[in-house]
Amino acid sequence: MYAVIEVQGMQYRVAKGDRISVNRMEPVEEKKLKVVSVLFAKDKDKYIAGDPYIKGAYVECEVIGDKRGRKVIAFKFRERKSSQSTRGHRQDLTELVIKDIKLG
Repeated sequence: MYAVIEVQGMQYRVAKGDRISVNRMEPVEEKKLKVVSVLFAKDKDKYIAGDPYIKGAYVECEVIGDKRGRKVIAFKFRERKSSQSTRGHRQDLTELVIKDIKLG
């Protein structure tokens, strides 16, 4: 069984026990998170597609913590201009563990 969910404007294919990294979320008091925006699900031989979301379906997640992604380097070089620039970026991420998938 797997599902396609939408978190922070991005879509992820998840199954029970998966660990995913999503864009940094606001801190939550509880470590439990319920994602109700389920776009698609597959359970054995049955496929369920939402319009745009599946009614009554949700995914239970546990928030592991915040981390930073790997460093990405952007390098610009201008030929014959004696000009170059380097810029680095590290994305802030929140790590989630998928506990259960419930289809309404």
